[in-house]
Amino acid sequence: MEFGIVELSRLQFAVTVMYHFLFVPLTLGLSILVAIMETVYVMTNRPIWRQMTKFWGMLFGINFALGVATGITMEFQFGMNWSYFSQYVGDIFGAPLAMEGLMAFFLEATFVGLFFFGWDKLSKVAHLTVAWLVAIGSNFSALWILIANGWMQNPVGAAFNPMTMRMEMTDFFAVLFNEVAQAKFVHTVSAGYVTASVFVLGVSAWYLLRGRHVELARRSITVAAAFGLASAFSVVLLGDESGYNASHSQKMKLAAIESMWETEPAPASFNLFGIPDQTARETHYAIKIPWAMGLIGTRSLDTVIPGINDLVAEAETRVRSGIIAYDALLHIREAREASDPAIMATFEDHSADLGFAMLLKKYVDDPRTATEEQIKAASNDTVPTVWPLFWAFRFMVALGFGFIATMSYFFYRASFRGMRFPRWSLHLAVWMIPAPWIAAELGWIVAEFGRQPWTVDGVLPTALSVSALSMTEVAMTLAGFVIFYTILFIIEMGLMLKYIRKGPFQDVEETEAWNIRHHDRLAGRRNADAIAQPAE
Repeated sequence: MEFGIVELSRLQFAVTVMYHFLFVPLTLGLSILVAIMETVYVMTNRPIWRQMTKFWGMLFGINFALGVATGITMEFQFGMNWSYFSQYVGDIFGAPLAMEGLMAFFLEATFVGLFFFGWDKLSKVAHLTVAWLVAIGSNFSALWILIANGWMQNPVGAAFNPMTMRMEMTDFFAVLFNEVAQAKFVHTVSAGYVTASVFVLGVSAWYLLRGRHVELARRSITVAAAFGLASAFSVVLLGDESGYNASHSQKMKLAAIESMWETEPAPASFNLFGIPDQTARETHYAIKIPWAMGLIGTRSLDTVIPGINDLVAEAETRVRSGIIAYDALLHIREAREASDPAIMATFEDHSADLGFAMLLKKYVDDPRTATEEQIKAASNDTVPTVWPLFWAFRFMVALGFGFIATMSYFFYRASFRGMRFPRWSLHLAVWMIPAPWIAAELGWIVAEFGRQPWTVDGVLPTALSVSALSMTEVAMTLAGFVIFYTILFIIEMGLMLKYIRKGPFQDVEETEAWNIRHHDRLAGRRNADAIAQPAE
């Protein structure tokens, strides 16, 4: 593969996004968990829950601050590294980003200060309201970002204007309720809830292994296991929804994930294992589960899922149609408002395929002069590299079922075994802490790598989206981002580990006094029950 300005710009954006997403899922999940813990405190007035809220809230605050620092720089890249993308689709893509800043970020940024500094200044109910507003703001922030990303995956509610040479929004509500965006939102925030639950579970298990902060750790495990179990099931079920959406909005991505080269009779089988060979266009040593892919991808027994080879043939047809649209567009640009109605009609008939003609820009300046070989090459370019998608998806799914099993076990022990956990399970919980981050990063690889060669699926090729920068300029900014983000990551890890080792240090005397009274009450009840039992 040639490594040019497009690939280097993609690498820079991938690095910054994946760094940023180390912070996002924990922010999404911890904000909800902290709000739940404070809700229990307000309902029960038990100091232990206030201490839990403050402790996990402090870790949330560290993560939130570092996440904001890594997220701000990303939006500048759209204008600096992807200027044609910003110019071409900015009218649609920019709207959700603006809403994210105005509605979500301002909300959480405003109330996060009240959360940390308002404990002794606000009433319990008022502070609880603040906690939930922070959580809602964090999750709303994810909603608007994923609406923007969902539109890139499934560009609905917009049309190309030949007079302005830009995509323009035609239906805001179609963009807002885009089925891909909504499925991505619930899937992503559920993954964030799992991440936070595994984090709380692992840290609490570490405390139990060392016999520290036992009351806080046991209650934290109970909350994390219950919330994490529901979230883990939600991730799997909503991931299935994303697969169903892909079967009619991103067919090539779905076929690449399955390494499905040929169209199979319905219902298609699922490749549990295999070694994709993109050169030979086959999957070696495939182990298939009959019917599974058809049921997951189409929810029917008679709907066919097209294979990669058939989709390439369909892409070739669309490339040829796009060339007609491109030719009509040039005539419209020349005549402007005086354009021949027949030419305008021709453009309208083929405008949906204009993006496919733009794939030819990789080989020739004027798509109308493309040779048959170049048209076939552009059609083959619609196939993403299969093996990363194939394996990333399978490792992600395996981790997802692993989270369900882990959370189920800890929920059972917390609910029916008196919160007593074998040491091997506590060690497992500690070692599992990085797993949800790995699963989340794999999920984004599937989502974004599978969209290639498009920045906006079927509309704008990635190769045309970049700014006119030199390799040196992008390499220097990439190096700067890597250094800056690595420093932030070291700071994040240092602060998190410092305060985890330190443990809860707020409301200690009040909480310990309550714990003593609580244990005395429990002991008194047990003694009373023993006296009340008749002698044998």
